[in-house]
Amino acid sequence: MYGCHGRAFLAGNEAQLDMIAGELNIDPVEIRIKNGLKTGEETATKSRITSGSLGEPIERAAEKAGWKTKWGKLPQNRGIGIGCVAIMTGFPMGFRSGSSCSVKLNDDGHATVTTGVVDNGQGNESMVVQIVSEILGLPSGDITLVNADTEVTNLDPGAYSQAATFVGGNAVKKACEDARRQIIEIASEKLEEAVENLDLRDRMVISLRNSEKKMPISWITREAFFRAKPVIGLGSYIPKIDFDREWVSKPFGQMAGTYSFGASIAEVEVDEETGKITVPRFVTAHDCGKALNPMVVEGQMEGSAVQAGVAAITEENLWDGGFLLNPDLLEYKVPLACNIPEIETIIVESGDPEGPFGAKEGGLSVRMNGHSAVACAVSNALGVRFSELPLTPDRVMKMIDSKKEGEDR
Repeated sequence: MYGCHGRAFLAGNEAQLDMIAGELNIDPVEIRIKNGLKTGEETATKSRITSGSLGEPIERAAEKAGWKTKWGKLPQNRGIGIGCVAIMTGFPMGFRSGSSCSVKLNDDGHATVTTGVVDNGQGNESMVVQIVSEILGLPSGDITLVNADTEVTNLDPGAYSQAATFVGGNAVKKACEDARRQIIEIASEKLEEAVENLDLRDRMVISLRNSEKKMPISWITREAFFRAKPVIGLGSYIPKIDFDREWVSKPFGQMAGTYSFGASIAEVEVDEETGKITVPRFVTAHDCGKALNPMVVEGQMEGSAVQAGVAAITEENLWDGGFLLNPDLLEYKVPLACNIPEIETIIVESGDPEGPFGAKEGGLSVRMNGHSAVACAVSNALGVRFSELPLTPDRVMKMIDSKKEGEDR
């Protein structure tokens, strides 16, 4: 049900890589590592890679999946396949390319954060609160989040262009750093301590030289109100991208603020009598820069594995002329809990120089390479290339028939 269908095209690309590897007698994993982008290199359209590489997720996933012991050695009708991808984080969206945020400290020391970052289940709200808590030294219970209300919130790309953490999170971080600076400046006067010797921890401003020298943040914020200068931090962030770049007339330039990388390996079993595909195991590795919340990142990876990997054998719009035959969830077949394989996730942290605390996109790369891993695994199991997705039983039976006829479609 995922709206962006680029993942299906990527499955075709991965199938071509497998064919090239076969012609050159190279392991499919090795050909991907040799040709994968890495830090300091440029894409075909001149976007520079600032952190990470495609090679590390591939290597980590292959090791975990036991690729070398399984490729070309599995019994009949069992296969293993790989998919990998580099994902743009924060690409040009016109005036919606950047994000802004405001953080107000109330006189009780609590913080109110106003941001356009929205949460569609990814954990974005938790991410925002974590950033505020880390920089201002406040527990999450002292932070009020105002978002998803266009009447009062700030500009933000939304849950698009993989921008929530990298773009929206950076804006939140900058706003909190502005508020932190204001708090420390007042505390410096009150504690008679240089600003560089002060830190915010556990609702307190604390001297790094003498831990007994401290003051509640609420005292500072109340003083700011008395001065008619309440602590309000403002921050905005726009990715370092080429806004003059155009899709057709000028395709070269920095297309994204950064890139994340991912690789997935799927094992499949195919029933030659029915064409049914089973995915017993799915291993995925993802370079997210820095996992601000590892549990959330793992959840995103697992959800993406189901949404893309298992969907490669089930999800399809069926048309009769211009009439959609499966317009609702009664007829449109999505993966069920019983279809979910054993999923193993590997978080790779390369640390992006632009990302908040080194973080960048987390999760989408799995969604974009899961199709490829399953589809290529089916081709490996049957010894014949797929030509159409999803790999429903009738299409699998056609693949089996074509193999029997000596045709490689």
